[in-house]
Amino acid sequence: MARAQSADQTVGAASLYTEHCAACHGAQRTGGMGPALLPESLTRLRSAEALKVIAQGRVATQMPGFADKLSKEQIAALAAFVRTPVLPAPEWADADIRASREFHPAPPNEPAKPVWDADPMNLFVVVEGGDHHVSLVDGDKFEVITRFASRYALHGGPKFTPDGRYVFFGSRDGWITKYDLWRLRVVAEVRAGFNMRNVAVSGDGKWVMAANYFPHTLALFDADLNLKQTYAAATLDGKTTSRVSAVYDAEPRQSFVVALKDIPELWEISYNPKAQPIFDGYVHDYKMGEGIAKSGFLGVRRTPLEQPLDDFFFDQSYANVLGATRGEEGSKADGASAQVVNLDARSKIAELPIAGMPHLGSGITFAWNGSTVLASPNLKDGAIDVIDMKTWKTVATIPTPGPGFFMRSHENTRFAWTDSMMSPTARDTLTIIDKSTLKTVAEVKEPGKTLAHIEFTKDGKYALASVWEMDGALVIYDATTFKEVKRLPMSKPVGKYNVWNKITRSEGTSH
Repeated sequence: MARAQSADQTVGAASLYTEHCAACHGAQRTGGMGPALLPESLTRLRSAEALKVIAQGRVATQMPGFADKLSKEQIAALAAFVRTPVLPAPEWADADIRASREFHPAPPNEPAKPVWDADPMNLFVVVEGGDHHVSLVDGDKFEVITRFASRYALHGGPKFTPDGRYVFFGSRDGWITKYDLWRLRVVAEVRAGFNMRNVAVSGDGKWVMAANYFPHTLALFDADLNLKQTYAAATLDGKTTSRVSAVYDAEPRQSFVVALKDIPELWEISYNPKAQPIFDGYVHDYKMGEGIAKSGFLGVRRTPLEQPLDDFFFDQSYANVLGATRGEEGSKADGASAQVVNLDARSKIAELPIAGMPHLGSGITFAWNGSTVLASPNLKDGAIDVIDMKTWKTVATIPTPGPGFFMRSHENTRFAWTDSMMSPTARDTLTIIDKSTLKTVAEVKEPGKTLAHIEFTKDGKYALASVWEMDGALVIYDATTFKEVKRLPMSKPVGKYNVWNKITRSEGTSH
C-alpha cells in the first residue's frame, strides 16, 4: 500500500510538473528559459528554500509564485519530484552543445574601446546571487557602471581574457557566457552540460575549458565558444566515469589542470602545440620513444593518486598542486586530508599537516621569514593553518571565531582577511591577520548577517566584502585602518573579482 501510494504521489507530481513547469524548465527538467531542475543541479538548494521559491517565485526573474494555484501538499510534492533522477538519464552530446551556441558579432567599424570612463584594470565584476545579476563596479569611484541579468546560479568565479576586456561566466546549469566588459554586451553563449562546476580560460586567451558534474565530461572551446573537443572524465580503460571537481589554468605550464571527484587521478591537458608526447603505459625509457605515444597537445596526462581531490590550487612555480581530499565515509580513507602533488614527477610528494576540512581552493600564499607560506581556511574548524612551502610543515595555527570559506590578501598589504561564514554564531565576523606576525590584529562585523568574501582593489588600498544576504551590500573598507568607506546595496553579492588581480594572478586571490 505504501509503495502504491508513493508511486501515485510521484505520478501526481509529474503531472503537476508537466502542467506548470515544463514550459520553462524543459520536459526532461534539463532547463530552457528557466534553469535545470535535476538532483545534480539542486544540491545547494535547501528544502525550505525550494518550497519558498515554488510558492513565492523569485524576485526580478520570470519565475512566478504558485501559492495561489497549488496547495501546500502539491508544492511539497513538486519540490520532492525535482530532486528525483530523470529516467532515462538525459544526454548532452557534442551536437547538442554546438546547437546551443549563440554568437553576436560586433557591429561593423565599432571602436575597440570602453563605452565608460574608468580604469579598465581596476574594475570589479560582482556576482549577485540573490536575483541572478552581475554588477560592474568602478574600483576607484566605487560606483556601479552597469548591472545586467546573468544565467542561473553562476559558480566557480568568472575568468578574464589576458587583456581584461572579456569575462567568461559559468552557470550551475551548464551555460558559459562570454561578456564584453568594454562594450557592455553578451558576445556568445553555449551550454557545455546540465550541471557545471567551473570554467577556466587559458593564459593566452585562446581556449576555454568547462568542468561538468553531469554529464561526466570536460568540454573545450575556442575563445568564441565554438566547441573543439569533449573529454570523457573516465579511467583509461573507460570502465569508471567521474564528476569533474575543478579545472584551473596553469599559465606558466601552458596547460589546464583537472581534478576528478570520483576517480583518484589528476589530469593535465596542455595547450602548447609543442607539448611533449604522452605515454599512458609503462615505458622503459621515454627518451627512446618506446610504447605507443599520444599527442601532448590537448592530450590527457594522468597523475595517479591515492584519493580523489575535491579542490586545489598551485604554488608560485605551478609545478605543485596543493589539493584537499574529502574521504569516503566508512572507508580506510575516512576523513579529509591535504596533499602536495608534483606535476612533473606525476606523484604525491608530501602530506599537508592540516586537520579538519581545509578549503585549499581559497588558500593564499605570501612571504614570511625568508620562506613562502600557505595559509588556508577550514570548513570544519575555526582555525587558519599556515604551512611552510619549503618543508611542508606547520609554522602556525591561527584561531578564528569559527570555520570559514574564503581567505584573501594582496601584495601591497601586510594583512590577510578571512571569514567565518560556516559558523552559526560568527558568520558576521571577518578576522584580520598580520602576515608578518601571524597574529590576529582586528575584526570587523556585520551583526546578525553573513559577512564574507574579500577582494582588494588593484593597488591593495581597499578591501571589499560581501554582506551575503538578499538585502545585502558591497562594503568597502580602508585596508590599513579597517574603517568602512562606503557601501553599495546589492542582492546577495556572493563574490567580487578585480580584473587586475585576476589577470596578474595576485598572490592574495584565487586563480
